[in-house]
Amino acid sequence: MTKSSKPAALADAAFLPGLLPDESPVGAEGHRMRMRQRLLKAGPDSLADHEMLEMILFIALPRRDTKPLARALLARFRTYGGVIGAPARELMTVDGVGEAGAAALKLVQASALRMMREEVASAPVLTSWDRLTDYLTASMQHERTEHFRILFLDGRNKLIADEVQGHGTINHAPAYPREVVRRCLELHATAVILAHNHPSGEPNPSREDVALTADIARAAATMGITVHDHIIVGKSRWLSFRAEKLL
Repeated sequence: MTKSSKPAALADAAFLPGLLPDESPVGAEGHRMRMRQRLLKAGPDSLADHEMLEMILFIALPRRDTKPLARALLARFRTYGGVIGAPARELMTVDGVGEAGAAALKLVQASALRMMREEVASAPVLTSWDRLTDYLTASMQHERTEHFRILFLDGRNKLIADEVQGHGTINHAPAYPREVVRRCLELHATAVILAHNHPSGEPNPSREDVALTADIARAAATMGITVHDHIIVGKSRWLSFRAEKLL
């Protein structure tokens, strides 16, 4: 005799131990349970942006109705990426988010960036260019001020360190050739890739960007250190100095 399969409703109830099908939660708890089931069974693509945010927030804010919060965040920051990438202090200006909600959202960003950085570090950077530019874009495109970043590479062009060397204003981030070279020597780096963002959205280099890159390349060359490229990250695209023959 063939063993009968478990009823679908009972299988769904298994997400809450000891709960019978006719005792499924109603209201907010029932809504949350159904969203968890949809995520685990159908995957994250089954959730809209506001639902993803809602789920992140209800883990951090278990006593709140987080659907209005999720929609308020999207209205303020426009996109899912805009919400996750927004500074914590700006997230907390949305009523109800608080430190717990902001921390949960920033943890999602930090987790994604850590995974991407591990992928970049797993192979020579110059042979995994798409991964590198995806990582730099995810790291920098939502910043409100300019950040000057350096990727330090070893003799096999594998990542040694990824460091932000300067935080600046909306249109300038300080960087000093001597300090770049000094840090290369400390890390025993033989090559670097420079990167910074343009909060204005357009990655076109300024005269100052071009001059600074040339100064860093000259200073690095005196110590046998190669500047492979300088990437400028905008809102929706990036620019390579090497590809534009500016380096």
